[in-house]
Amino acid sequence: MLIAFNKPYGVLCQFTDRSTPPRPTLAGFGLPAGVYAAGRLDADSEGLLLLTDDGGLAHRLTDPRHKQPKTYWVQVEGNPSDAQLQALCDGVVLNDGPTLPAQLQRIDTPALWPRDPPVRFRKSVPDAWLALTITEGRNRQVRRMTAAVGLPTLRLVRAAIGANRLEALLPGQWRVLDDATARAAARGRRR
Repeated sequence: MLIAFNKPYGVLCQFTDRSTPPRPTLAGFGLPAGVYAAGRLDADSEGLLLLTDDGGLAHRLTDPRHKQPKTYWVQVEGNPSDAQLQALCDGVVLNDGPTLPAQLQRIDTPALWPRDPPVRFRKSVPDAWLALTITEGRNRQVRRMTAAVGLPTLRLVRAAIGANRLEALLPGQWRVLDDATARAAARGRRR
């Protein structure tokens, strides 16, 4: 089974939390028993999370050797210069080494749900939206990449993993993907 879930802001990608007070987890969304997250999405990031009950599929979706492309809609602080955008495309050097090249384009503000809490708005500081596709999955990689080129991330929404898209799912909603979609995900290409 493969499930597409729109993870809300502030929710952990796990089913339990032992911290005090406990933080929201996947357990609060009525997901089927026996599934677990195939990959991670930070609590302060939103969007597509795939869950499965198939360990082999989870491995194929998350193992860096399979280079599953992950597309993020990134709201950055500032007005990106051509040099900053090219640096993201070429790959940037982070404290754990250089990143692989990324695909990038400027996009119009996507039609998204309101975030709670809202992103801080400052009249005197412009912002921009980017669609950034990477094939790695380092910890907080997109945020670190944009920061490395002087464009701090304000909001981060994962829109796609391989052929799987967020589509019309609202935060907290999920859908079971059909078998053909799951097989395509396992192969790492569109059906």
